Amino acid sequence: MSAKTRIVLADDHPIVLSGLRNLIQSEEDFDLVGEASDGIAASRVIREARPDVAVIDISMPGLNGIVLTRRLVEEMPLMRVLVLTLHEDRAFVTQAMQAGARGYVLKRSAAECLVQAIRAVAIGGLYVDPAIADRMFAGQKHADRQKSSGFGLDLTEREAEVLKLVALGFTNKEIARQLDVGVKSIETYKARGAAKLGLKTRVELVRYASAQGWLAEV
Repeated sequence: MSAKTRIVLADDHPIVLSGLRNLIQSEEDFDLVGEASDGIAASRVIREARPDVAVIDISMPGLNGIVLTRRLVEEMPLMRVLVLTLHEDRAFVTQAMQAGARGYVLKRSAAECLVQAIRAVAIGGLYVDPAIADRMFAGQKHADRQKSSGFGLDLTEREAEVLKLVALGFTNKEIARQLDVGVKSIETYKARGAAKLGLKTRVELVRYASAQGWLAEV
């Protein structure tokens, strides 16, 4: 039997937290190992529990979820952070992903999407709520397809493979282990492939990956 996914929940609304708790506890492969109702408490609980996945609200008293995510990702790179929020604005999605979050789910979609999102990020994938994913990437799809029909054709098979795994949320070390090559080689493939596509940030890479259908393969 495989190990359960250990999860910490952080949200300052008691009713929301109760609903999230019920969702997590209804899944046999999940183990709820901690809860918090503000950013400071969440920071302490997560550091103590060392979960596989931390589900964090953006707007919390004491310490907001974006800052908390950035700190946690730096300290615990193997832990996955999934942001759960009311905010549907693209700017919040961008901030969360740049901070290191692997998932972004709207509270109004939690009942339908949270379990799937946790499972996706737990195995190294990336998850963006379907309610905002199309809107977030729509403006980029045409441009990205143009890139893929031009510069994209110059990608080697290995460069494309590495970029795909990066977009799905895997670290350089994880990719190196998966492809059985050195970390330095992975860094080279990633840098060379990104340069060919004209992609300068991880957010741009995720947009490109979405246009190519890579994220749907998680």
